[in-house]
Amino acid sequence: MTIEHSMRSLAREVFLHALAEANIEKAFERHVDYQRGVLRVGGDLYDLNTCARVLVVSFGKAGHRMAEILARQTGPALGGIIADPNQHAYQLPGYRYFQGGHPQPNEESVRAAEAILKSLNGLNQQSLAIFLISGGGSAAVEKPADPEISIADLIATYRTLVLSGAPIAQINAVRKHLSATKGGRMAQAAGGARQVSVLVSDVPENALDSLSSGPTMPDSSTIDDCYRIVQEYGMLRDFPVSVREIFERHALDETPKQNDPAFAQSRWWKILSNETAENAGAAAAAKQGFAVEIDHSCDDWDFAKAADYLLERLRALKNGVSKACIVSGGEVTVKVPANSGMGGRNQHFAAYCAPKIAGENIAVLSAGTDGIDGNSPAAGAVADGTTLQRAREAGVDLAAELRAFNSYAAFERLGDTIQTGPTGNNVRDLRILFAY
Repeated sequence: MTIEHSMRSLAREVFLHALAEANIEKAFERHVDYQRGVLRVGGDLYDLNTCARVLVVSFGKAGHRMAEILARQTGPALGGIIADPNQHAYQLPGYRYFQGGHPQPNEESVRAAEAILKSLNGLNQQSLAIFLISGGGSAAVEKPADPEISIADLIATYRTLVLSGAPIAQINAVRKHLSATKGGRMAQAAGGARQVSVLVSDVPENALDSLSSGPTMPDSSTIDDCYRIVQEYGMLRDFPVSVREIFERHALDETPKQNDPAFAQSRWWKILSNETAENAGAAAAAKQGFAVEIDHSCDDWDFAKAADYLLERLRALKNGVSKACIVSGGEVTVKVPANSGMGGRNQHFAAYCAPKIAGENIAVLSAGTDGIDGNSPAAGAVADGTTLQRAREAGVDLAAELRAFNSYAAFERLGDTIQTGPTGNNVRDLRILFAY
């Protein structure tokens, strides 16, 4: 086995180890417990025997998975609503299921939102709402705040936001202010009930109210932020008429803030995040004898800027050691044209790196912990110092595929895609860079 092939294989192994450790079941074992009718979430205790009603609302890419693991602890006593974009072989008893869309909402997303809001409206101060929230919930549960916005307009708006190149926190700021469920509005609907949110985060560590667009948390963004973001990224011309008119009339309604009564009895516990995957990847690389640095300072940067920065950091680290590794969590941004091919930001990142590392003993892996990269069936890809030459020998013009945003075809031809299938989890992306 060549050094290059060994490095690509090792990068895969480290990523898969990080994926296994950033596991929802392990996170529940650490942070959630149920004994004799008392539920512990983090440092809080909830005696379910004293609650007039307990409603579980679980949504996002881990919607089914989180509810399933909770049910293992509590038994069949609890029930509620699950909105998950993935299909599952079976459904948990006591739950209504909705297969909401991703990355754009669909009709089921709207039905899920309506069902959730109706159920929350039936709670009172003696009730407990347990929210299990994971990445992907922004699209899986959605209802426009303005009834003039149709589902088709909603989908078009999401597409414009996702393709704008704006960081996820800014995308979610706009989503929140157009939604009847986001930016704390789900908490408002709960009628003064006690609320606890269990969070599997796919957002920056300091921006938890961006997770699924913060449906149960006070919103730190404002309507002024939204008007500025839409102008900065030139979104207005691409919005459908119903949404464009709201912005032109400055008719957005403000979302609830920290002092809103809806949050008087609310608690939020992050049990799993990108940090978990970063630490697990770093530990696995260190076990293989690498000098490791964790660097997520390029979170939400443009993909090219992030790649150049991380490669520079890797080479600098390699100057003093025989084997160097940089582990970088978070997400990079890519502005995708309407006529793009098949791929995603992770494969695009790896394809951009390939000519930058040609001929060097460097490997770069970039993949999503949800197992899905853009519109492709891959989680990501791995490139090394031989990728460019191997592509030429295979008749693949990597530069052309990069320009066409068609990186999946190139990496699949080379056997260098990362295939995990949907993981039922999402704690953002992971980039692993090795240098010998």
